[in-house]
Amino acid sequence: MDENARLVDSIKEMLEGGREERLADLLAETHAADVSVVLRELPLSDQVQVFRLLAPQQAGAVLSELDDPTLLELVRTLDEVEVSKILDQMPSDDVVEVVDELPPEQAEKILDLMEEEKSEEVQELLEYEEGTAGRLMSPDFIAVHEGATVAEAIEHIRKAASGDDPFYLYVVDDHDHLVGVVPLHRLLTVDPTTPVRAVRREDVESVTVDTDQEEVARRVQRYDLREVPVVDNRGRLLGTIGIDDVIDVMSEEATEDIQRLGGVGGDETVLDSPRVVFRKRLVWRLINLGTALLAASVIGVFEPAIQALATLAIFMPIVASMGGIGTTQTATVVIRGMALGDFTAGLLARVLTKEVWLALTTGAANGLILALIAYLWKGQALLSVILGAALLFNMVVAAVVGTLVPVALRTFRIDPAIASSVIITAFTDICGFFSFLGLATLLMSFLL
Repeated sequence: MDENARLVDSIKEMLEGGREERLADLLAETHAADVSVVLRELPLSDQVQVFRLLAPQQAGAVLSELDDPTLLELVRTLDEVEVSKILDQMPSDDVVEVVDELPPEQAEKILDLMEEEKSEEVQELLEYEEGTAGRLMSPDFIAVHEGATVAEAIEHIRKAASGDDPFYLYVVDDHDHLVGVVPLHRLLTVDPTTPVRAVRREDVESVTVDTDQEEVARRVQRYDLREVPVVDNRGRLLGTIGIDDVIDVMSEEATEDIQRLGGVGGDETVLDSPRVVFRKRLVWRLINLGTALLAASVIGVFEPAIQALATLAIFMPIVASMGGIGTTQTATVVIRGMALGDFTAGLLARVLTKEVWLALTTGAANGLILALIAYLWKGQALLSVILGAALLFNMVVAAVVGTLVPVALRTFRIDPAIASSVIITAFTDICGFFSFLGLATLLMSFLL
């Protein structure tokens, strides 16, 4: 039994035994992330009872860790005044994540009940577009004027009340423009009378409020940053994004890409209700049905050939299936390269050449093996050659389409992850059936 399972059992026992005081002590010793996992496995009534035993600060941390369905169900059950008091104890950027998942009417009521200053901070962050640095940033940071001394900067840090543990001291000018950064440990190694401007690092890697969160994550990864300052279009410092938020973004974006590669809505979770998921799943399944009918229509064109030589029906799915795995492999690598910023327009020819070469070599190897199996099975040499040639052709199509379709979708500002599961597979199914059945029809007189 793992640690979480033991924790769930312990909490259930204490709830059943009415030992709330002991349970409160146990929860206080448990990390918020672990409490959130436990809450998901409890019925709603027990969730509420456990949640109300948490200290306000820990309750806020637990809320920010909960998955969307559990969060919504819990917050709808709790009193709005109760929720607002908990949100008052949370960093503003974490409050945004919680409020953003609530129905607009409930979110508005809770914001009205919160402390005025905190509510205004949250509403300012909510004004930024979802998925941007502005929505992600925390307005809690430590900055000093460039004319301050190191001693004054250290005193300022002592007095500052920041919601997060800071990594850097930011340096600003008279107009709050970001002009430098100083790692906190650097302040301890220089003379206290030294001006901050003398020890600052001016080459600050910053982002603007409208920078996409994926780009923020890429910069953190590329430059090994622990924290990213966020500025407005005039270079004024507005907030920071910590490494913990960036990790969440990376996880979110990777999950979204994986789900879309599988033809699932990028924001679906395993705990979403069937009613919520129905429309998302139905859309993709209808699209897939349309492409399947298109592939079936291609088979219908060659119906006389299939009737004349029923053996063709045995091998058709193999050619299409091999093309499908080829597109999935190519598109997965290309789309992931795009997400990480490794694949740019200038590398298109190089990537396409590589994928076509792989398609020719692996396609030839697979085609040869399949042709040999078909010959040993059916004893028809020409059919085996046709089958191997069709498979090789379809693998090349898979490489070209798997590379170019995601690039084309990206050009038209459509998420390329959408391409692999439905659009690209349709290409290889159609080309696979057409090449195999077409060649067989042309040479039918030699096959019969």
